[in-house]
Amino acid sequence: MKISTKGRYGLTLMIALAKRHGTGCVSLKTIAEENGLSDLYLEQLVGPLRNAGLIRSVRGAKGGYELKMPATEITAGDIIRLLEGPLTIVERMESEPPGQQQLWLRMRNAVKEVLDQTTLQSLADYQDKDALEGYMFYI
Repeated sequence: MKISTKGRYGLTLMIALAKRHGTGCVSLKTIAEENGLSDLYLEQLVGPLRNAGLIRSVRGAKGGYELKMPATEITAGDIIRLLEGPLTIVERMESEPPGQQQLWLRMRNAVKEVLDQTTLQSLADYQDKDALEGYMFYI
């Protein structure tokens, strides 16, 4: 299973919206600039996210995009499945020996569990502890 640019950019977009949840709308251009992404590519992703009821758009001078529901109610799995399709490790498992089929199913279920237990809020709140520890100063 490989997550494409579509899934990665979509998750980045949603994390950016989660970090701003409750503060109003943000433009795609702002999110693109802050994350080094293409705003034109992000425009292609907002349609499915809006149609699924995860985000809403607001027109006007203070318009842009915002989450339609709390970030605690959206999982990484919701976003990845929406943009990438169903989670599959291998195609046509039926042709594999039973032991291998079990391996593929266990792998798929492990990935599914991680994605479905990871909320958008937890991703927005994440801070790299190693990076923070790297800035210790002693006098």
